[in-house]
Amino acid sequence: MIRITKIFTFETAHVLYNYDGKCKNMHGHSYKLFVTVKGTPINDVEHPKNGMVVDFGDIKTIVKEEIVDVWDHAVLINAGSPHKVLGEDLEQKGHKVIYCNFQPTCENMLYEIAAKIKQRLSGDVTLAYLKLHETENSYGEWFAEEN
Repeated sequence: MIRITKIFTFETAHVLYNYDGKCKNMHGHSYKLFVTVKGTPINDVEHPKNGMVVDFGDIKTIVKEEIVDVWDHAVLINAGSPHKVLGEDLEQKGHKVIYCNFQPTCENMLYEIAAKIKQRLSGDVTLAYLKLHETENSYGEWFAEEN
């Protein structure tokens, strides 16, 4: 079993409803996402991906389509909170708003990222690990064996 990791970056703002710290104000982060998948390298000299668990380009395509291109330079808002009105106002002014069915914390974002990536993986390749840096020294982790 081999694990491979690809790293992504994106800029996203979020609004945390009912939070009691200074981050209660809308603010953004330069997120850094580590995506680790695992599997057995292909052992077939006739296969174009011989020796690979999965092509890094395939991981890039999945993560860009499901996460980066969707969330980059957007505002994540809990659709079930009163902040939905704020989101609608921002949209009317031309801003990119993503309505979540969760409080858009780093922790909950990891659950959403995991679900989106897992549905796109095929064959014997599985999602093993995610790490999402919200700041340079603050991050959350998701482990497949714990979920």
